[in-house]
Amino acid sequence: MKLNVLCIGDIVGRPGRKIIAEKLKALIAEREIDCVIANAENAAGGSGLTASIYNKLMRYGVNIITLGDHVYRKREIIKTLEANDNIVRPANLSVNAAGKSIALYQTAKGPTIAAVTLIGRIFMKPADCPYAAMDTLLPSLKNKADIIFVDFHAEATSEKIAGGYYLDGKVSCVFGTHTHVETADEKILPKGTAYITDIGMTGPHDSILGRKVENVLKSFRTQMPYPFEVATDDVRLNGIIVTVDSNTKQADRIERICVKADFKDEKNYDNDDGRPEYFNNF
Repeated sequence: MKLNVLCIGDIVGRPGRKIIAEKLKALIAEREIDCVIANAENAAGGSGLTASIYNKLMRYGVNIITLGDHVYRKREIIKTLEANDNIVRPANLSVNAAGKSIALYQTAKGPTIAAVTLIGRIFMKPADCPYAAMDTLLPSLKNKADIIFVDFHAEATSEKIAGGYYLDGKVSCVFGTHTHVETADEKILPKGTAYITDIGMTGPHDSILGRKVENVLKSFRTQMPYPFEVATDDVRLNGIIVTVDSNTKQADRIERICVKADFKDEKNYDNDDGRPEYFNNF
């Protein structure tokens, strides 16, 4: 059986949420999508996720949410992480970290899809070994899911590529997030795993990684803190569609997608964002 899985790159703030609200359901219908996996760690004011936004993303058509280094930026999300099976924190954080290491979604066609997030260790905060974390998870995953997707949330391209080759043949897809720039290296690895170094950003692309350009430039030039406000222009949905054979667990196809917004909206925050944490850069 063939299944189409849509993976959506880092949703940034209100603009990213708005294009999801306006475009996702039509995209699901048009491309016959069986499961939607979205990285939402920047969905609330550009950093973190709230329970309200989690619930709205579910209503918009997202099935599984992955998170990265900003997983606990909004403390209220901890209850959501503990209570739900379709949202994950990075699996290679401490075993004592709040949240779950595996997210599960049973598709309408029957097969169950699992998603795991791994966080990188190069230019990132300390974390456990991502390879060892997957070695521990894989035996139990095989009993719970028919298809496995891995979100490798990391800075270094080399680290994500290495993760792809390590997991080739063990999972159906490894896709990178965190750097907010969609790469052009999508491929099927030798043992049948779909791979791409980064699936990009869902949010305002006339920006520096989703933030207004002027103050980011000031910060780089002066080494002083400035408020990194969410930008609003050129909103796009970035991601990939992967076709997987549920019998072989191998990927047949991987395709980059970019959907542009029809709207122009100067409002960059709303009540769902909570208090914007301006000085917490990227």
